[in-house]
Amino acid sequence: MTQRGRHRRRRRGRALRGFLAGTALALTAAATMISASQATVSDTPGELKQVEVTSALRMTEDLVPRASLDRLAAGMGRPVGVSDVLASGDRLLRDRAECPAAELAGLPVEPEPATAYCWDAADTSGWRPGAVTTSGDADEDGVWGTNRVILSGWSHAGGLAKVAFVDANDPGRLTYSWVLLAVPVDGGNDIRPLGSQLSGMVWYQDKLLVTAGAGDGAALYVFDMNRVQRATVDGDAVGRVAGGWSAHGARFVLPAIGTYRLGAGSPRPDTISLDRSTVPDSLVAAASGRPDASGKRGGARLWRYAFSSLPDRGGLLAADTFGRVAPTEAYRTGVKNLRGVLSRDDTWYVSQSPAPDHTHGTLWRQNTDGTSAAECDSSDDHACWSASPQSLSYWSATGEVWSQSGHTLFALPLASVDRAAKKQWSEDAS
Repeated sequence: MTQRGRHRRRRRGRALRGFLAGTALALTAAATMISASQATVSDTPGELKQVEVTSALRMTEDLVPRASLDRLAAGMGRPVGVSDVLASGDRLLRDRAECPAAELAGLPVEPEPATAYCWDAADTSGWRPGAVTTSGDADEDGVWGTNRVILSGWSHAGGLAKVAFVDANDPGRLTYSWVLLAVPVDGGNDIRPLGSQLSGMVWYQDKLLVTAGAGDGAALYVFDMNRVQRATVDGDAVGRVAGGWSAHGARFVLPAIGTYRLGAGSPRPDTISLDRSTVPDSLVAAASGRPDASGKRGGARLWRYAFSSLPDRGGLLAADTFGRVAPTEAYRTGVKNLRGVLSRDDTWYVSQSPAPDHTHGTLWRQNTDGTSAAECDSSDDHACWSASPQSLSYWSATGEVWSQSGHTLFALPLASVDRAAKKQWSEDAS
């Protein structure tokens, strides 16, 4: 049975309400020392350049036949809901006070996070953190059914991808359970590992969209949150095994229900996020510039797709009768080594990985008039975002931005990002 909550559109500018209590805490002395030792001025990327929307960004939807999905469900057993996964949470995120100093040192310096948790290194050993999304994306009231949920995506070099379903109902005690992402094969008689790294993820209504890694034929994979399956065998394999179904040690499996594909040579999304300030709601995508034959990188791209408003296509993108999904807006940005993106109204927020002479990255605030970013100190240094920037997710019901840095999950008000950014726009980069 679906776990969908109410989907009510809020008016822009409506007051945001918080759910995670606690006052902002000062960062450790180690982080302060890092800020003071950083190089002087980060290169500013200049204003956004709106560009023509071309067919190069058009995707094609390819859904798994319903018969294959039903055959898989019949073989694996009745699907379970998100609430069942949360109730099975047997692992605990550590509160900020219990996090190692080395992890805390990688948090943003300015603005400071209001909330932070860290993952157990033993539980995530060999896995790379990537994408974050929440029930604030899934439903604008911030909850899924009655639960506040955070999803954290992780990838393994062996082509495995899994998501931590975090029960965030009690800010003082966040528990989670692992769900392996998989793809149905053989007409739904078996599953295979996703085989793709997670660098972007959006949970919208009852669908979960994730980015596909380099070399994958898909640009995005789509999952149905009402089709979570239980694994019945605890082993390293993925798929049907003697005695049942295995998910490489995870207790649950989420099989893909489809993909979105781009044409050969088209920019592939490196990261994605949800924008509820558009009508209809939209999926925001970003891709770093790819190097040419000389090794020089071109400008990074930002663009968006509209979500469908049809009642039988909840959580899917707006497609024509041929399954084609056209972008609605596109820009070029001078941000290099792009890692995360958000969009609200006419403002875009783009995170950048650290430059070679910096320990922290930068979160740029951009529009077509210019670019601004927080200053770490009086030297006009903008490299004060997290040390290992990942995707960004905006929880509209609380006004918070959620992200990860290494093994640390953190949140801070978007309003603090706006306040910390310079009020004057920088001139276009030369």
